[in-house]
Formats: sequence, structure tokens, C-alpha cells
Amino acid sequence: MPDVLTTEYRVSRMTGSHCENAVKEEVAALETVVDVQVDVPTGRVTVTSTTPLDDARIREAIDEAGYELTGRV
Repeated sequence: MPDVLTTEYRVSRMTGSHCENAVKEEVAALETVVDVQVDVPTGRVTVTSTTPLDDARIREAIDEAGYELTGRV
């Protein structure tokens, strides 16, 4: 497996498993993303990728899911 990078983001307005699934689906669809973990209670989204992530693309994916990226952890 190639080297991977892990980046953590904080996302607001997530409340349950539907939120978790929506965020995972949108972010996982981005090129070079190999894993997405969502912790709804803390609002943390951990993204594992094979290249450095473009925060603007992550923000767009999270917006598309219906939530708000508030920044990196």
C-alpha cells in the first residue's frame, strides 16, 4: 500500500447515522481518498488519502452532503 496521509476536520450540524453516511459517501468519492471515519458526537471527520488534501474540495463535498466544514482539527 502506498504511503497515506491522515487529516482531521471538524464538521458542524451532524446529528446521527444519516449524517455520518452522507458525509462518508461524499468525501469518499473524492480522488485519492482511501478511507473516511466520522465521529458524529465530536463532529470529527478523519480522512485518509494518498496525496495531500485540498481543503476547498473537502469543503465542497461536505457542503454537498448538507453540513458545514468548520476547519481542521
